[in-house]
Amino acid sequence: MDGSISRLAYFYSTSYSIVNRIDRVTAILIQLQSKKVVKAQEIADRFSISLRTVYRDVKSLEEAGVPIIGEAGVGYSIMDGYKLPPVMFTKEEATAFITAEKLINKLTDKATAEQYKAALYKVKAVLRSTEKGFAEDIDDAIHVFKSRNHHHPAGNSNHIYDILQSISSKKAIQLHYYSGHRDQDTERVVEPVGIYYISNYWHMVAWCRLRNDYRNFRLDRINKIIHSDEVFRPRELTLKEYLTKWSAENKLEEVVISFDKSATRYIQQQKLYFGFSSEQSKGNRVEITFLVPCLDYIASWLLSFGSQIRIISPLTLREKMTERVAELAAHYNLKISEPLLT
Repeated sequence: MDGSISRLAYFYSTSYSIVNRIDRVTAILIQLQSKKVVKAQEIADRFSISLRTVYRDVKSLEEAGVPIIGEAGVGYSIMDGYKLPPVMFTKEEATAFITAEKLINKLTDKATAEQYKAALYKVKAVLRSTEKGFAEDIDDAIHVFKSRNHHHPAGNSNHIYDILQSISSKKAIQLHYYSGHRDQDTERVVEPVGIYYISNYWHMVAWCRLRNDYRNFRLDRINKIIHSDEVFRPRELTLKEYLTKWSAENKLEEVVISFDKSATRYIQQQKLYFGFSSEQSKGNRVEITFLVPCLDYIASWLLSFGSQIRIISPLTLREKMTERVAELAAHYNLKISEPLLT
């Protein structure tokens, strides 16, 4: 009896292993079709397998007739003209697509949202009947609210696509851009490096020929983009390297503030825009930690809470806020007889 159970367990574990490998090999084939060249290490990292297993799986695809070209030190590619038969998506994958659509509708420009919606129709078209019903059921069960502080790029622009097209073709673009700190419209030719989204805004990092340096442009301040045929050579920094360098040069400063609990109900949403990091309840007060790029950024906001806050750290923030209060007092000819923010 025990022997039969052991053989049955072995059969099921072996069958499960085979099915897992078939799924993985199929997924590897799809991954190989997603890029011009795919490195073996990329495949190993994605599936948490060894390079030896990657080589074995790729060999299985070759033996099945898939025309794979492998070059040592470069990676794998599939011969032009080979196409995988229509792909069937799972319910989990369909759910991810639909969820992403809700985010894209709110967080990107109109043109990108419309393009994604068109692509999603194609995804839904190849779903099985049961998955189509599932997709319809969950479509109305997911909703994303746009923040009041979120800004789309100007008008019905197609800035995101235009910038990515420039990056892919390595062709410079001319910007008609509103410079916030100078309060003026400018025209400049740039070489885009990449785009990223942070604090309710889309940004573009590009080499600016006007300033002869890297610059950060907010997409909602771009009034117009004009394409050119001028090809540029990629600069030394990638988007990731630029952002890493920027973070190192613009270190965030920790600010710890003790709020009266009666004030916290008013800041649940606001705190997210001022570098909220963590909070800890302490009796009738709440101690909140922020990470900010500049103390001036948070000082004005904290002044609105008056005696409901205590500054724990840094001490320089107390000095900045005291200076602000003194400036206001002088402006309105008020006398301050006691030390502030002690």
